[in-house]
Amino acid sequence: VSHEFGPRNNLPPYVCVPSMPTNFAGSGYLSSAYAPFSLGSDPANGNFTVQDLNLPGDVDVKRFSARRSMLDAVNDHFAAKEKADGLEAMDTFYQRAYGLISSQKAREAFNINAEPAALRDEYGRNAAGQRMLLARRLVASGVRLVSLTYGGWDMHTGIKGGMAGQAPVLDQAFAALIRDLDRSGLLDSTMVMISSEFGRTPKINATAGRDHWPKVFSIVLAGGGVKKGYVHGKSDPTATEPEDDALSVEDMAMTVYNQMGIDGDKRLVSPGNRPIDIVHDGKVVKEILA
Repeated sequence: VSHEFGPRNNLPPYVCVPSMPTNFAGSGYLSSAYAPFSLGSDPANGNFTVQDLNLPGDVDVKRFSARRSMLDAVNDHFAAKEKADGLEAMDTFYQRAYGLISSQKAREAFNINAEPAALRDEYGRNAAGQRMLLARRLVASGVRLVSLTYGGWDMHTGIKGGMAGQAPVLDQAFAALIRDLDRSGLLDSTMVMISSEFGRTPKINATAGRDHWPKVFSIVLAGGGVKKGYVHGKSDPTATEPEDDALSVEDMAMTVYNQMGIDGDKRLVSPGNRPIDIVHDGKVVKEILA
């Protein structure tokens, strides 16, 4: 998404809330110029702020512009002599940082405190709720892709109590997000997905938990032109094996990219001139689409 569409409204095209969880959420084989902007702070915290979006107290706009001009001169000197992905990525990072710092409207996109108290309560004053609310605020402001994490699902022990604590919080936040997007007219143009890396074992283990199980698991899609109230595919009665209409990762990715306006069959080129397929051997699953 970052590579194909780029930034708008002086905002990063790709933001991780609250931070990039693993390298898998990075730019992969593409240039690090397309890596996410990581908040480094949790919007659920009462003192939440994105560091360094505002100029230091002793630096006014004139002084900042002078510093920027000097840095640009140094960068241009080295860029003329050497081409490297790391240098170009850093230049992209600086240019986007300048856009953020110089635009009050862009900085305001991260100001979750500007949201009405009642709406913050509707989402839930917790990690899941406030992260989803900030994600909606960023999307409404022009960020193209927001990836957020709400962890604590690796329940190898005591899954009954773990789910009782985690699931209701997620349900409240997700329901509020969908209602909010619908009220604001953004739902049809916004693809929302909840996913994990795999499912859990059909049988409870010796420590009252469930272990890793990649054969069967589910994702949730909402908005973005997908059907409402539709269930695609079916497992066997014990959720051990897929039984009907199993959805492969490739087909899921191709379908989501299609709804985003990205040609999943397109071949990109890495900084080392290595060809990279966006999706390899996937197809759009039209049954999912409205």
